[in-house]
Amino acid sequence: MTNSQSKIPFHNLTFYDDLPKLGDVEARWKKFLKATRDAAQRAEIEAGRIAEDDRVDLFDLLDDADKRRIKRRAMRFLDCLHSSTGMRHLSEENRARLTSLRGGLPIAKIATEHEADEIAAALHAEMPWMAPATETVWHGLRASARDGLPGLRFNPLVLVGSPGIGKSHWARRLAHYLEVPTTKIDATGEPGSFALVGSQRGWSSATPGKLLQTILQNRHGGPLVIVDEVEKSGNVQATNGARHTLTDALLPLLERMTAETWECPFFQIKCDMSWVNWVMTANSRNGLPEPLQSRCIVLNLPDLTTVQPRQFVETEGARRGLPDPAMAALMDVFDCGAIKNANLSLRTVSRMLDRAQTLACTPMLN
Repeated sequence: MTNSQSKIPFHNLTFYDDLPKLGDVEARWKKFLKATRDAAQRAEIEAGRIAEDDRVDLFDLLDDADKRRIKRRAMRFLDCLHSSTGMRHLSEENRARLTSLRGGLPIAKIATEHEADEIAAALHAEMPWMAPATETVWHGLRASARDGLPGLRFNPLVLVGSPGIGKSHWARRLAHYLEVPTTKIDATGEPGSFALVGSQRGWSSATPGKLLQTILQNRHGGPLVIVDEVEKSGNVQATNGARHTLTDALLPLLERMTAETWECPFFQIKCDMSWVNWVMTANSRNGLPEPLQSRCIVLNLPDLTTVQPRQFVETEGARRGLPDPAMAALMDVFDCGAIKNANLSLRTVSRMLDRAQTLACTPMLN
């Protein structure tokens, strides 16, 4: 829904079109020195200070000491040139992976407060029971437009509520309306800290985290990160006794000032992650670390009523373009009370919609 963008530097790297090789630098400098000395002796001959017979052949204008000196200086020059890129420590393969950062990265921007209103209204129309979360984001988007920020920001959110009320779905729909890429971290199904930020080179399974991978793949500096069941994240204990927790990885990314100069553990480069937005979900406040709560807005969300899943089917079915017979069949499930006493969950409702969409797209058999 937002088409406005601006560009941020994102990194402090320097990219060159073609970094020279040592042999090329040596050859160029040797040629230059020979030409300089040959021009000098020509001037001496023309001035009559030396005879033509005393002229040194071009091949002999450089001795071994000159060549050693040129080699040393060429090595220092290339070392300084490679160091100035900020990627001297990386392999050629990993430097190539970072080329998508060249020239900076675009981020989504909210141009006017009216645009923020439209996004919030569309999101609220789809999932009105998520009103506290939508309102919080709405205020952040309006402030981004009002303050003339180059991108959009809202305070990191922790959505606390029963399973199946649509917390993650709401976050994905928010990313859709903001037109930003998104990535999801399952805090219970993988080592959360490594999945998010990656691990240092040298580990057998070293890799950049999902956050930077999403940025590199989409060439976008402001994705939306969804962290599911953040209260259940565990610890990873290294062989040297070091402890790695998802909370420890999150805290510097949630603070705008530290996020601006965040260093990737894998690539070991500084990146501006201050335009990344965060939505975390939890089933309970129990287990939520206090440092995490102090940096986020924690919202307690109500359970679904019996009416809200039906409303969700109506809006989601219309968005998917389901035909009238499919919609009528879905409505009959609610109207006849078939799921009235069932455990209300958007997961169940979404599976119903998926099944209806599959059947509606199945060709008729003759």
